Amino acid sequence: MTIRTRFAPSPTGLLHIGNARAALFNYLFSRHHGGEFLLRIEDTDKERSTQQAVDVIFDGLKWMGLDWDNEPVFQSTRQGRHAEVVQQMLDSGHAYRCYCTAEELAAMREKARAEKRPPRYDGTWRDRDPSEAPEGMPFTVRLRAPQEGESVVHDLIQGEVRVANAELDDLILLRSDGSPTYLLAVVVDDHDMDITHVMRGDDHLINTFRQKMIYEALGWKTPAFAHLPLIHGPDGGKLSKRHGAQSVIEFREQGILPEALDNYLLRLGWGHGDAEILDRAEQIKLFDVDGIGRSAARMDYRKLDHINGVWMRRADDQRLTDDVMERLRARQQAGTGPNMALEGPEGEGARKRILALMPGLKERAKNLEELATNASFAAATLPLAFVPKALKILTGEGREVLQAIRPQLAALDPFTPEGIDSTLRSFAEARPCKLGAVAQPLRAAMTGTTTSPGIDLTLAALGKDEVLARLDSALVHVTPAGGGNA
Repeated sequence: MTIRTRFAPSPTGLLHIGNARAALFNYLFSRHHGGEFLLRIEDTDKERSTQQAVDVIFDGLKWMGLDWDNEPVFQSTRQGRHAEVVQQMLDSGHAYRCYCTAEELAAMREKARAEKRPPRYDGTWRDRDPSEAPEGMPFTVRLRAPQEGESVVHDLIQGEVRVANAELDDLILLRSDGSPTYLLAVVVDDHDMDITHVMRGDDHLINTFRQKMIYEALGWKTPAFAHLPLIHGPDGGKLSKRHGAQSVIEFREQGILPEALDNYLLRLGWGHGDAEILDRAEQIKLFDVDGIGRSAARMDYRKLDHINGVWMRRADDQRLTDDVMERLRARQQAGTGPNMALEGPEGEGARKRILALMPGLKERAKNLEELATNASFAAATLPLAFVPKALKILTGEGREVLQAIRPQLAALDPFTPEGIDSTLRSFAEARPCKLGAVAQPLRAAMTGTTTSPGIDLTLAALGKDEVLARLDSALVHVTPAGGGNA
């Protein structure tokens, strides 16, 4: 038997982190067993489904590296097939037409509430002759569900779960406009796509009992079910905006790498010994349903930042530099951040500097946004904007250091990290002062801040001409009292 799983989102909004984890688990499960991972877009809600939301799903899955097999299936194109199956059920007596009006259904619900019963359909048309309905009256089609005994689901995660059939009413299969309900369409589509395992959030568990009845009424084999515990916020409550990012797009915009998000989501509710940082090959090799826990997982944004930092340090420097340049251009267009030269020869020069500094820059950043901020000085145009701490360093003794070190840096040739380090150490010994008393004023003059990769690497990456230009600019635009006079 070929294992076939599917991810079946509704294109009505962003790709939520819970859905993204479900997609990842389905993908890994199918790949682990040498099977297929299919994609179905459940777009039967015509008012809420949009092409933009479809594109968000496609882009999110591709960004996460979750490649699906075959062409995506769009549920809206299969309504003829759904109606055909409903007719089968009418012909076999497993379904019936219901002519209740909206007012009658509302009255049923009100009566149930008054009697402190769950609001369920009372079976008004279950055993009535359809000929009793007024001619031309619209109708829905309902499942003739079993009313006695109980239904059992042998869930691969939750174990054996039982529900009394009396608690489940005759659900609607076809609406009065001829469109299928979610519960019917999912069953028909999963059957026709040969889905062997349905892995989804445990908020769908009650739906599984209803869908199981449809499978049984049609005489179809039921797939194996695995209901994933939901993802809660750090405080144990429902994950919401107050906790932080919730969608794949938000995490991407905040600078999380796709492999880091995948790695974090994998470990959010699944475990394999002490294994924490796993690449895709290791994930596929180790993942199986028996490692999934039953309890709800809590989103831990700090843990995600930690894992993202690990993956950033492993990432290719060229790739990180490309991302940083893209983020800096977006800031430039939005009018945020310092003035930067990002296009043409100056932009290529900025890119080379950032690439040269990337080994040191990526050690200090926990996400790509922070990395772009830390790298922005390498593309900044003069005069720099100085943070208050940098301004303070550039006065008094710091200013004197810059004036005294400038001739030695100007004379240095070649302008290499080794040569720069030797020059700065010799200068500090002769002054005498600690190396930090030389490095910090230089760092402030070069970056406008108090942090950067090693000062020798920073100066070498900027190059002699730019270093001297930044030194001169700092000496001109920062007054001895610590104010800017540009």
